[in-house]
Amino acid sequence: MTEGGRGLFIVLDGVEGGGKSTQARLLASWLAGRGIPHRLAREPGGTPVGEAIRGILLDQGDLPVPPETELLLLLAARAAFVRGVVIPALERGEVMIADRFELSTFAYQGAGRGLGLEPIRPLNAFATSGVRPDLTVVLDLPVAEGRARQSREGRPRDRIEGEEDSFLERVRGAYLDLAREDSRVVVLDSSESQEEVHRALQRVLIDRFPEPFSSTRG
Repeated sequence: MTEGGRGLFIVLDGVEGGGKSTQARLLASWLAGRGIPHRLAREPGGTPVGEAIRGILLDQGDLPVPPETELLLLLAARAAFVRGVVIPALERGEVMIADRFELSTFAYQGAGRGLGLEPIRPLNAFATSGVRPDLTVVLDLPVAEGRARQSREGRPRDRIEGEEDSFLERVRGAYLDLAREDSRVVVLDSSESQEEVHRALQRVLIDRFPEPFSSTRG
């Protein structure tokens, strides 16, 4: 995939209702159709300890979790995810697709919870051993539209999805600010149809990584 045979690390991130999980599945299907080895996993999660932490953080809405505890639990899950899932996939030369990664922490805990980026960045670097995505695609959507999508789907909100709109507005603003500061972050308008967003994502990947995407069959 890259010089030296290392795989590519691609992350889909963004606000609630933006369609990250759907686009991650569509991307995995596209890669499979083109014969590109890949791995798809969500974060927090992807490992037994990560899924256990995910249950604490998202599914137990009545459990008080201080912001600092939330941050450290997320980073503990990320450390297991990087070592158990991401690094092995990259060493096998696969495209690693993650549904969320470090940008979520910067946006949700740094901006949303008000912890700030300065204390989070070194902790995150420790948890990841410095492993960073080759590309993060932020699927951007106004908060109200994301809420409406979730309501149409009829699924219950997890602990973070249940936060007030003002919290999610801070998170969205942080994503857009972070994207402007990092050339490895691209923002896509996810208010379009699933098919249109998927095609836009394909174009980004082909533009950023002509090998292997533009030269592979399919």
